[in-house]
Amino acid sequence: MSQSIIEQKLQQLGLRLPPAPPAGGVYHPVVRQGNLIYVSGQGPFQQDGTTIKGKVGKDLDADAGKLAARQVGLTMLATLKEHFGNLEDIQRLIKLFGMVNCTPDFEKQPYVINGCSELFAQLWGPENGVGARSAVGMVSLPENITVEIEAVFEVK
Repeated sequence: MSQSIIEQKLQQLGLRLPPAPPAGGVYHPVVRQGNLIYVSGQGPFQQDGTTIKGKVGKDLDADAGKLAARQVGLTMLATLKEHFGNLEDIQRLIKLFGMVNCTPDFEKQPYVINGCSELFAQLWGPENGVGARSAVGMVSLPENITVEIEAVFEVK
C-alpha cells in the first residue's frame, strides 16, 4: 500500500506514527456516524508503546506538555489508520477536546493543546486542519498521562 498524502507530510516533518493503542476499557476507540468520525480520548503513546506521563507545572513544563499533545495527535492518527486503513478520507477536523494533567495554578492549557492543533493544521491546512476546540486542566488523567484529547472529524 502506498503512503497517503498525510503520511508523506508526516515524513517531511520527521514524524512517525506510533503503534495504535488498544482500547483501555469498554468503549470503541472510533465510531463513525454518517460522515463524522468520533475519536475517543487518546493519550500520548510513543514508538515503544509507553506513554508520556506527568503533571504539567510540576513534572513537566509547558513546552514538554505541548510535545506530549503533539504525540497525542500522532496517536490519534495511528488509531484512525488502524480502524479505517487510511487517512485519505479525512476531510477536516471539526472539534478537539483537550485535557491537560496539570497543577491547580497552571494556566496555559491552550498553549499545551496547540501541540496537537498545530500538527493537524500542518497536515490538513489552516482551514480544514483547525476546528472548534476546548482546552481544560484536570487534576489527574488515567495512568498519570500528561494529555488526553478526543476529536470529531468529517470524512468523505
